[in-house]
Amino acid sequence: MKKNIQCDNNTCFLCKSCIKEWIPAIAANKKNFAVKKGQVIFSEGDPVTGIYFVYEGNVKVHKKWGADKELIIRFANKGAIFGHRVLGKHATHYPISATALEPGIICYVDMEFFEATLKVNPQFTYELMLFFADELQEAERKMRNLAHMPVKGRVAQALISLKDQFGTNTEGHINVELTRQDLASYAGATYETVFRVVNELIQEKLINTNGKKITIVNYDGLLALTLDTDL
Repeated sequence: MKKNIQCDNNTCFLCKSCIKEWIPAIAANKKNFAVKKGQVIFSEGDPVTGIYFVYEGNVKVHKKWGADKELIIRFANKGAIFGHRVLGKHATHYPISATALEPGIICYVDMEFFEATLKVNPQFTYELMLFFADELQEAERKMRNLAHMPVKGRVAQALISLKDQFGTNTEGHINVELTRQDLASYAGATYETVFRVVNELIQEKLINTNGKKITIVNYDGLLALTLDTDL
């Protein structure tokens, strides 16, 4: 563990919303550790110990879906909180898993300190409440899409969401590299179906790919696929 990494008070979800007098307490109680690509940070069903934040890198938050499948709930990038779904009187085990998508650094605080932070920092508590509300709306949207939107629309929506969250690099690629399996898990579809849909989107000149790198060529055309529903 690396304990002395300087916090980024501008991007960290925890630090940027707490009163400045609380920052030394965060520095004294947080623990940082490096993760490798593909490393499981915690697994669904593990006992709850604390809350996590991304210092560097990207993390996928996912849940079991059937016997041998997973559904990616969300992605956490620099500064983001994860593991927070354990908040509640009866939560004793993590209801989701978290895995590093690339080498990075994770920040961790134990549950006792996190709960003390909530009591001392009303602005942080308020921001967390808003974050939960946004997450709930996003979860409801994804449930609706799984029920009503064709797979092609869900893949298009997944690509748009990735671009909105991660932006693009200097070459125009979405600034995160995902396997086709991860893209399928995010869109709520099978690998084989997503492979076919991605090829269709390339043929229709809506996207380009270079290995795991994806570029949106026609954003409006991709967006139109997400509006083609029965809702």
